[in-house]
Amino acid sequence: MMGPVVIYGAGGHGRAIIELLRAIPGQAIAGIVDAAPPGPAMLGVPVLGDDAALSGLRASGVVAAVVAVGDAAARRAIAARLTAQGFALPVLVHPAALVAQSAALAEGTVVLPRAVIGAAARIGRLCIVNTGAIIEHDAVLGEAVHVGPGAVLPGGVTVSDAAVIGAGAACRPYVRIGAGAVIGVGAAVIADVPAGARMAGVPARPLAAEG
Repeated sequence: MMGPVVIYGAGGHGRAIIELLRAIPGQAIAGIVDAAPPGPAMLGVPVLGDDAALSGLRASGVVAAVVAVGDAAARRAIAARLTAQGFALPVLVHPAALVAQSAALAEGTVVLPRAVIGAAARIGRLCIVNTGAIIEHDAVLGEAVHVGPGAVLPGGVTVSDAAVIGAGAACRPYVRIGAGAVIGVGAAVIADVPAGARMAGVPARPLAAEG
């Protein structure tokens, strides 16, 4: 348990983070910060305003924050603003997740219910390991990677910065997925994926460029 945590982001991922924090015994939520919230509260947690609220939170003794925003670029930018104001970005792991003792999770990463992170896996900062995802032994995730619900990354897989692995996607062991790549829902990745590629299907193939 840590001190009260402020949640940055009042969208769907913010709701997931509220439930994660509530599942940690004794954990308090300081409130939500969002420039354009859908309402004055979310799941009973008050929205405190935009970035202007952060200085007041720090002055009141709140030192921990979690970025509850799905987009990788936005997540990185918000994290930079939070750390510049002195907030720590703790690792948050739902009690119903399984994380091997030899796995390493960097700051700002969140692990949602029933996710599994295997032996010697290395998870970079600001990652989202979503509900039921499996990150097996020796896998490596770069910064701001999002692994969707039910996705499976077997042993030795490497996923570079800001890549997105869609819900239910899977790949063969030791595949390398490049920075900023997007793997579609339910895709089966059987070969390395270059940076920035958009892949879908079984087996996964590049999507045709729009326009």
